[in-house]
Amino acid sequence: MRQKIVAGNWKMNLTSGAGLSLVGAVVEGLLNEPKEDVLVIVAPPFPFIVDSLEITDESPVEVAAQNCHHVASGAYTGEVSAPMLASFGCGFCIVGHSERRQYFGEDDTVIGQKMQRLYEARMSPIYCCGETLEERKAGRHFEVVGKQLVTAFDAVTNTQLDSTIIAYEPVWAIGTGETATPEQAQEMHAFIRQTLRAKFGADADSVSILYGGSVKPNNAEEIFAQPDVDGGLIGGASLSAIDFLTIVNSI
Repeated sequence: MRQKIVAGNWKMNLTSGAGLSLVGAVVEGLLNEPKEDVLVIVAPPFPFIVDSLEITDESPVEVAAQNCHHVASGAYTGEVSAPMLASFGCGFCIVGHSERRQYFGEDDTVIGQKMQRLYEARMSPIYCCGETLEERKAGRHFEVVGKQLVTAFDAVTNTQLDSTIIAYEPVWAIGTGETATPEQAQEMHAFIRQTLRAKFGADADSVSILYGGSVKPNNAEEIFAQPDVDGGLIGGASLSAIDFLTIVNSI
């Protein structure tokens, strides 16, 4: 059975006090009402990672970084590498988020290199893929996502795939209030799994594929009920412990 996962991506939100209080509230909520069949991950901004790791220690909550550099070390002022993150005990890292692609020009060749640095550091990448509104309207959504996967996963081995999480994020449904229908989400998730099978065979059936497009407490259960949707990468709703925990409990 594939691992059910709910991950909260705070993006560049909150300051220290509010952020760490949020981590504490999520931990407390899961300790009071355990959800043993769901892996819960929070992805705070870099400055909060160390304190978040301390708060979540020996709790049901894991911590992810929101990004890493594609080189393990060197003269890259302001960047953070996978070995740095791993040295603090961070086990997960988001790569390829649509905002990194849009605002920082990252492509799947670079994202694939980031994944390799994470594997080398014994961390699990949460790889994001998805199409824009224009690409979907043009009927190119399968073409776009398929190319993203083929390029980013070119050097990935079956063994590495086992520690990989994928998040499908229709760019047109992020922060817009728009949400893919459960049927649209299932259709793309099934396509992603089919694309992975072409390279990895039956091992693709064990990969958790999350949906990441305006998941809210009022739509999570219907989305998560789809057979190839294994959880969610949650943006805005993860900034409220109540909303985030409600989504976790929707699985």
